[in-house]
Amino acid sequence: MKDITIKNVMPKAALPGGEVIIEYSGLELAGTSQPEVRFGDFNAQVTMASNDHIIAKVPESSAETGTSDLIVSTNGRTSRPFPYEVGKKLASNLHPVANPAIDTEGNIYASYSGRRGQKTPVSIYKVTSKGAVTPFVTDIMNATGLTFSLTGELFVSSRFEGNIYKVDSAGHTELFTEGMGIATGMAFDRDGNLYVGDRSGSIFKISASKEIFVFATLEPSMAAYHLAFGFDDYLYVTGPTTSSFDSIYRISPSGQVDRFFTGLGRPQGLAFDIEGSLYAVASYRGRRGIFRLRDPKNPELFVAGLSLVGLAFDMHENLMVVDSGSLYRVRLGIMGKPLP
Repeated sequence: MKDITIKNVMPKAALPGGEVIIEYSGLELAGTSQPEVRFGDFNAQVTMASNDHIIAKVPESSAETGTSDLIVSTNGRTSRPFPYEVGKKLASNLHPVANPAIDTEGNIYASYSGRRGQKTPVSIYKVTSKGAVTPFVTDIMNATGLTFSLTGELFVSSRFEGNIYKVDSAGHTELFTEGMGIATGMAFDRDGNLYVGDRSGSIFKISASKEIFVFATLEPSMAAYHLAFGFDDYLYVTGPTTSSFDSIYRISPSGQVDRFFTGLGRPQGLAFDIEGSLYAVASYRGRRGIFRLRDPKNPELFVAGLSLVGLAFDMHENLMVVDSGSLYRVRLGIMGKPLP
């Protein structure tokens, strides 16, 4: 009788609820028999099984421990453990609507945005790399986009007020500018100009002296614009609509808009790695999670997950990911693109 051997697991990593494909050999299913899949000590839901691969959902409990040994078993036979990267939950009871932000010391900042017009007790939480969670900002209504300037200051948008705030290291806020419409995602270019996405259709460019220009016009988004700069100095933007065939936009330094990729469902958070590959939260051809667009014609599912919103690379080859309520750390061994 052959041993059960796990040959490969796709994608490379997953978060709770994400579907993974397990390729294996040495097991022939008979009749209604179904293999058991475990991530560490936790049983996974098997949604499909054949004689060479299994589709299983990562259990919620596995995020408490993170990286797990994946095991397939049936009829008293068990495979050797296969090390698999499950994102570790660092914080819960959040409400992010955009990417988290990470400072030079490795602290992560995530919002509790709340319903439109809701004044939440805490606007932004600060999470250390070890998972200690503390309230950081308490006085911004519907905190939305988060980004750090080239000089290390945290900027926050309010989609309710249309204001942009600057936050110091103690969590004190100062109004930077106002009148940004339904202000959502933000990003700085290498010259220190701030770009703000007004989800009703505009990308604003704000100079260091606070001069404001309409940089580009896009199709309105039902949720938020998400922004990131590539090494090519082009601005990449997503903004989910009611369509299941949305685009990642690519905007030149002069404001010319092009479509980098079209065909994603609800694309949201964006980030670049050190090699210039773009990562996007989205769904594509029935699969959901974080896709890597190394080849813009062929999105590759890199981290499986549900209800994901945003992502950011830290300085230790980890990807920080937020879903609609929690923050996770995924160890990928990939460095992110530094600030412009």
